[in-house]
Amino acid sequence: MSHFPEFRFRRLRKTPVIRKMVRETELSLSNLVQPIFVIPGAGIRKEISSLPGQAQLSVDKVVEYGKRLRDFGLESVILFGLPEYKDESGSSAWDDNGIIQKTIHALKESVPELSVITDLCFCEYTSHGHCGVLKNGDVDNDATLKNLARQTVSHAKAGADMIAPSGMIDGMVGVIRTALDESGFSEIPIMSYAAKYASGCYGPFREAADCAPQEGDRRSYQMDPANSDEAVREALADLEEGADIIMVKPALFYLDIIRRIKDEFHVPTAAYNVSGEYAMIKAAAANGWIDEEKVMLESLLSIKRAGADIILTYFAEQVAARCTTNGRVAC
Repeated sequence: MSHFPEFRFRRLRKTPVIRKMVRETELSLSNLVQPIFVIPGAGIRKEISSLPGQAQLSVDKVVEYGKRLRDFGLESVILFGLPEYKDESGSSAWDDNGIIQKTIHALKESVPELSVITDLCFCEYTSHGHCGVLKNGDVDNDATLKNLARQTVSHAKAGADMIAPSGMIDGMVGVIRTALDESGFSEIPIMSYAAKYASGCYGPFREAADCAPQEGDRRSYQMDPANSDEAVREALADLEEGADIIMVKPALFYLDIIRRIKDEFHVPTAAYNVSGEYAMIKAAAANGWIDEEKVMLESLLSIKRAGADIILTYFAEQVAARCTTNGRVAC
């Protein structure tokens, strides 16, 4: 390569057209997934104080919201349910008339264009707030696997397009893949939360999903934030068990993990731009410290640039509302 002054980097930055012409990373609406929190009842929209712009919605309001997202050009949502009842095992999670099952049916009937992903876990459904069957103060891994199979089949029967297990239970992907295949749903893909860290960035989500642990924490089954090699081993195990997409959560604090997973396996890779990451940008913008739109887009581009093909983000609707034609964002 020639050196200055024969070569000048600024030549390719001079105009918006040239900048777009040589842009390496593009953010498309097809990359984004909007999370939705569903609650029992009708006609309900309950704002989430720690997630400005987000709300808990009753099923009918989810349908209205789904139509708006579709009209904005978004194609995918992921559902989190707050059930009518909770118990020690989280049995409402596999109730065929449960909150998520009803929502899937309603969306498929009214907004069939939307791809519906379902989060597969038990923290929203258990009375203790942990992600599975509790025994001696800790999650019983193998007992939880049996219930995950039940929840999986129930979601598939309701019409889910993709299953996303998030509990970090050892062996979960293999059990889910077997349950789907044996029940006639071999075409349904699995997006595994393979590298889900025991992060401090989940606080607003726990308000939104009413799923804070009643005692203790989740460090015995979620990953230590200090570990990177472990994430690669987790991803490899899930791929060998049948995962179709590997997810890293959180996203912004773990961009290095996204890049390692992408480089190591060359498989579709997702990242969850979690509630705390969203809330920090919103809070800073509300105080006038940052330009919200610029930082929002820059943060999402950083996740895409790190290697994520799919980004689950509470910003999805906001991005879509200001996007240009053909599903491309004017960054």
